Amino acid sequence: MQNKNKLVSIVLNCFNGEEFLKAALSSIINQTYENWELIFWDNKSTDRSKIIFDKFKSKKFKYFKSKKHVPLYKAKNLAIKKCKGDYITFIDSDDTWDKDKLKKQIKLFSNKKIGVVYGNMWIRNENNNKSKIYWKTNLPDGFIYNDLIKNYCIGIISTMIRKKILNFKKKIFNEKYNHIGDFDLFTMLSKKWKFGVVQSPVATYRVHGNNLSFKNRKNEIKEFKHWLNKNSKYLKDFEKKIIEQKIEQKCFIDIRLEGHFLSTVRFFLKSKYIKYKFKNLVLLILPIILLKKIMWYV
Repeated sequence: MQNKNKLVSIVLNCFNGEEFLKAALSSIINQTYENWELIFWDNKSTDRSKIIFDKFKSKKFKYFKSKKHVPLYKAKNLAIKKCKGDYITFIDSDDTWDKDKLKKQIKLFSNKKIGVVYGNMWIRNENNNKSKIYWKTNLPDGFIYNDLIKNYCIGIISTMIRKKILNFKKKIFNEKYNHIGDFDLFTMLSKKWKFGVVQSPVATYRVHGNNLSFKNRKNEIKEFKHWLNKNSKYLKDFEKKIIEQKIEQKCFIDIRLEGHFLSTVRFFLKSKYIKYKFKNLVLLILPIILLKKIMWYV
């Protein structure tokens, strides 16, 4: 295999991740592709994360501790600076990888036009111990910018990036974002590079109630509005419309999940887009208890 000796740098940003960290680190140790390094960036954890890390005693595990706690994407940027690999990939302290994740993905980089490889994921609900495949349809490959604008389908823990394609940026992730830095980066890369895909799940994303995105839906919406305003002059009219629809949909779901029925009805009736979708009428009339059970992964 052409890439069999290529070093893969694995970035794991950790802040008080002791609950699931052992499983995440074990899924790295168990990779069938063996030429990798782990860049463990401790973002000033105050729990047992360092103790758990030290128990693995692997020379491939490289520990770095931030001088102060910093926002998520700044921590990722700091960790990336320590990477020595030809490829960079990411895992979070509460998620895991399939044992063949690296092996399956690095094969696809034999095509030199491919800059990023990603894959499907399992999404696991810790409250009921149930898992489901995140994307039930085939994921796109090649030049997928339009696909990502229409239906963003990339989980960062499922990705691998050819490092040299990141050389044009001093800061890989936009540090102004706390929620949509992945979306910002991968849509940008998809304009210039082909994406490869592994259709089977290569990672498991764990939903447990403390995930950053679930605790801060309103901030995520604000960031998408900022992204749209920032990139508006580069977007075609139909692309702007798609992003506006996504923002409106997120606002609708946020209000509905908060249980404000009358506010949700008013938002629904005034909307430019969502009232024309039958599924949103269903979301509107479903009891909130049932709705939260169905939409536990949103």
